[in-house]
Amino acid sequence: MDLEGMIRVIPDFPKPGISFKDITPILKDAAVFKQAIDTMAQSLAGIDFDLFVSPEARGFTFGAALAYKMGKGFVPVRKAGKLPFECVSGTYNLEYGTDTLEMHKDAVKPGQRVVVLDDVLATGGTISAVANLVEKVGGKVAAVAFLIELAYIPGRQNLKRYDVVSAIRLKS
Repeated sequence: MDLEGMIRVIPDFPKPGISFKDITPILKDAAVFKQAIDTMAQSLAGIDFDLFVSPEARGFTFGAALAYKMGKGFVPVRKAGKLPFECVSGTYNLEYGTDTLEMHKDAVKPGQRVVVLDDVLATGGTISAVANLVEKVGGKVAAVAFLIELAYIPGRQNLKRYDVVSAIRLKS
């Protein structure tokens, strides 16, 4: 199965000039979704880590499934005000403003090794914010991982201090 061929491209969404990569076709087909999870797990096989840490919403889909498959823990990172316990937070820049993410302050123990995982790597802003939360509580980022990397956007360059793992690299 060709995972790359299952990505639906939606032009001019969410605004003109953006070419949105829709993963819904991957998620709705059980065999393709399984292949995506298996492929991502294989790409992470040589990395020593304890937990997946993933931002909402689509990062949850892959982070939780991979945590189950690989026998690791899973930590959700949410938008501000969505988690019920004491949190650490970080604000980051978007193309059209800023956003804030939060994680329970006890979700990652000092010294724990984590893979920060999301569905798509574009500029790296969201994943940098999540990695900063992990480091803020004393965790170690073993790698940052993605189903899809938009290789034509400098996200990988913006994450130079981390090992970047992606299952699919789109060149355009």
